[in-house]
Order: sequence, then structure tokens, then C-alpha cells
Amino acid sequence: MLERDILGELTTWKNRPHHPLVLKGLRQIGKTFTAKKFGNEFYENVVYLDLRANKAVHTAFEGNFDINRMILSISAAEPSARFVPGKTLIIMDEIQDCPNARSSLKYWDLDGRFDVLCTGSFLGVKGFRAPYERGIPVGYEEQLTMYPLTFREFLVNTGMDTKILEYVQKSIRETTMVEQTIHESLRQLYLQYLIVGGMPEAVNTFFSTHDLNAVRAVQKGILLSIRDDFGRYKDKDGNDRINEVLKLRAEACLDSLPAQLSKEYKKFQYSLVNAKGHSPEKAEGLCYLEDLGLVVRAYNTRELACPLEGAKIPEEFKVFYIDTGLLVSQLGEDVPAKILSGDLGAYKGAIAENMVASSFAKNGRDLFYYHAPSGSPELDFIFEKDGKVVIVECKSSNNRATSMKFVLANPHRYGEHPAVKIADVNIGQGKGFDSYPLYSLGFMQEERKANLVGIVDVTKLRVPGAAG
Repeated sequence: MLERDILGELTTWKNRPHHPLVLKGLRQIGKTFTAKKFGNEFYENVVYLDLRANKAVHTAFEGNFDINRMILSISAAEPSARFVPGKTLIIMDEIQDCPNARSSLKYWDLDGRFDVLCTGSFLGVKGFRAPYERGIPVGYEEQLTMYPLTFREFLVNTGMDTKILEYVQKSIRETTMVEQTIHESLRQLYLQYLIVGGMPEAVNTFFSTHDLNAVRAVQKGILLSIRDDFGRYKDKDGNDRINEVLKLRAEACLDSLPAQLSKEYKKFQYSLVNAKGHSPEKAEGLCYLEDLGLVVRAYNTRELACPLEGAKIPEEFKVFYIDTGLLVSQLGEDVPAKILSGDLGAYKGAIAENMVASSFAKNGRDLFYYHAPSGSPELDFIFEKDGKVVIVECKSSNNRATSMKFVLANPHRYGEHPAVKIADVNIGQGKGFDSYPLYSLGFMQEERKANLVGIVDVTKLRVPGAAG
């Protein structure tokens, strides 16, 4: 039973004024398990509805959205269901399979007697189904994206003392070296995490067997299961259908990723996608993978200036797996052994770069990089913080960050920027940049600053010359 940080976010949701919550994300990342665990720990009563497996319960949402009527219908389809006001969590699992159930969230919210938590794997997929005939409950639902386990979550589930984790977090925050024994242990665990990744079944298999061959078999099974659903959508009658053309394009885009990431410049090229059609048609397959939550994009920018969204080049991007373990499972059989030996140079540093991309994405960062038109310099990642562009260079070993140092040495041309080097090193400082170990990515969390606006007192405002 894996401990997940998202339980804390669900608890926060429960304890504040809230709307029904939709927990979305890639298939097989533990949404259903997490929802059930949360319900069992924090509610006296849980009503669980599997909207994919139990089509009979769909009828509860086909009439009017009167809450008492829906409760009666659900109770008929699920005889064990008990609805206790103020003490019940209703879990609507795979809500994308019952559009009317999602439309009903507005009325559960307005009624207010029960908390509602939904899970969905295809909610962001364009063309998954016909438009919602009864509307999406805009303003009456909240959404939270769930990801595979982070490295910090991986460490927690090894049984590591939380004091060690707090010590490392403090060292990163204060830019002080980590004690060598702890540093070397975390380094080895990080190398294992690169191979295992954060898909719950793969992590559980690793912890129970420590057999990387078994882990690889699980990862391949996960990808096969995800691929089986490529192109799936609902017709107007709610029946499963497969868009075969979209399925082939999505598969071809996914199959091209090892070749895309093995290039010196890892820009995604549609010419490497083995599918019929021009780039716009192939792009539909890539968008599908992105909508599923399987991959993320990092965009090149025209300059090192804020806002990066305004400087991005939409047609020039790299594509990474959201889970590095799934990427490694698609590479050569000898890659895991190389990783364990500390050789992350395989695929020209793509494994280490993928880890940065997935870590940033899980932390809510938009992904950008800088590749000059001449090809040099190329900065692995850049992001905005406090109105400045921060440079991130990722090195699979302790190689020199040549591009980063070149940019820092030429502020008249590129501007002045904070910089970070992430490599196989301990924490330290260089000339104009800080260095962090690769494993520090699992500890870097986005600081959520208060965003409160001061209240303007309007009670004393008067029209000039008006009496009283």
C-alpha cells in the first residue's frame, strides 16, 4: 500500500469550502485506489460507483437531476449504497464513461449534503466522445491532476526516516552539501528510481521482488494496456468505438520517441513518425498522447525573456515521457545495467533530461528550453521565477555546462540570469550558478505564495461637491 502525497491535497479539499472534485490523469497511476483510501480514512460512509463496469447505474443520471431521485436510482443499482448527509463521500469512478454523471455534479454541489470525488482518464482527450448534451458543470467542479510517484514519494515508501528527507530538503534550500553517506545512498536510490519510475504497479513489484526484469515486464504490460485504449471514444449512444486512424498515428508517435530522444538535438520531427499522412495529420497522434497524460512537451523559445509563453516557438519542441521508467522500459535491454553503474550518457543524456522534464511537469511548471538558430548555445530547460528567466542545465555526469557558462559570460547578449546545474554531484556553487545532485529534483517543490489582494475601502468615497 503506497503512501501518496496527493492524499494531503485531498484532505485540504475536504477541510475547506469546496465543489465536487475531478481527479484526472494517466491510466494506472492509482486514481481509484487513492480515492477509495481517502474515502475510507476520512469519511464514515463511502458510495463507490464504477461507471465503466456498471452500466446499470448510468440510468440514475438519465432523468432530471433531482438529488433525491438520483439517490433512489443509485440505491436500486447499488443495494449496499448508504447516503448519510455530511458523512458520505460519493466516488464516481471513470466518470468520462457517463457524461450525464458529470453534468449532474452541479446539482450535487448545489444540494451540498454529500461530498463527490470523481476519477477520469480521458477527460482531456479531444474527440473522446460527442459533446456533453447536458453541459459540463463549469463553476461547480474542481479538477486535480494526479501523476506517477515522484522520487520523494519513492523514498518515503522505502521506509526512509522522514528526518533524513527533511535534512536533504533543508540542504537543498540552503545550498549546503549533503553528508557523503546520505548523498551516496540517495544517488543509488535515484538510479534505481530512473529504471523503476513511478507507476504504482511497477513500484510495488520492485519493492516486493527487487527484480528489474519483473519491473520491466510490468512496465511493458502497462504500456500495452494504455495502447489498447488508443483511439477509444464514445459514440452518441454511449458505446465504445475505436478511431483506427488516430490509434495508428498515436502508436507511431510513441514508437518514434526513442529515436527522437537519441538525437543530439532532440527536437521532435514528424519525419521520424512511421505513419501515413503529413505533419498536421501526425500531429493529431501526438496531441492524443499529450491529452492522455502519457507525454509532455518542452518548447523552444526565440529569446531568454519573460514571458516565456510569448517567446515560445510553437512548431519547435521536444517530447518526453511523463514517467522516466516507462521510457527506460522501451530502450535496450542493457540500459538498466548501464544506469545502475552510473552511466546516464545512453541516448545522449535523454534519460536525465526526461527526469528533469517529468519532475518539472509534476510540479506544475510549463516546459521551455533555448536552442539558438545557429545550434549553439542550447540550454536544456528554462523557467520563470520572480520575473526572471532561470537557466537549468542537466548533465548525466559531472560534465561542464558549456552552454550555460557561455550565456552567463555574455550578459550583454543574453541578459543576466540565475542559473542551476543539475548533475551527478553534491550540492555546491559555481561561478554564477548553483549545482545540485540529480536526485534533488524529487525534493524541489513549487513554492505556493499567497495571492491575496488588499481590500480598497469604498465606503468613504463621495462625488466631488455632493452633500453628505
